[in-house]
Amino acid sequence: MRYLGLDYGSRTVGCAITDELGITVQNLETIQRKEEKKLRQTLARIKEITEAYDVGTIVLGLPLNMNDEAGERAEKTLAFKELLEKRVNVPIYLMNEQLTTVEAETVLEESGIPKKDRKKYIDQIAANIILTDFLRNEDKKM
Repeated sequence: MRYLGLDYGSRTVGCAITDELGITVQNLETIQRKEEKKLRQTLARIKEITEAYDVGTIVLGLPLNMNDEAGERAEKTLAFKELLEKRVNVPIYLMNEQLTTVEAETVLEESGIPKKDRKKYIDQIAANIILTDFLRNEDKKM
C-alpha cells in the first residue's frame, strides 16, 4: 500500500508518493490550475494517481498559523479535503505543514537549483516533507 502526500495551494497541488512498502518518499508531480476555485481537474487527477499507484492513504498538509490556529488557508484546505473525500475511497489524514515551504526552499537552495527553476519543484518537495513527517510520526505510534 502506498501513501500519497499532498501540498494544497491556491493554484497548485504538490504530490509525493511512497514506495509499495511505505518506506521511501519520492516527489511525483505538481498539479496546476489557472484559478483557485477550479478544482474539478485537480480532483480528477488526484483520483487517477490514487488508482494508478494503488494508494491506500492520503496525507494532506494543513497550513496552521504559527499559533496552531486555523486561518483562511487552513479553512480552504479543509474544504478541499471534503471535496476530495467524495472522489476517492481512501482515508485522508491531515498533517500540520507549518514551515514546510521554507524547508523546501532550503532544500532547493542547498541542492543548487537556480531560483528561476525552484517554482517547478517547491510544491512537490513540500508534499514530500509533509508525507515524510507523517510517516515518522506514525512510526512513533507503533
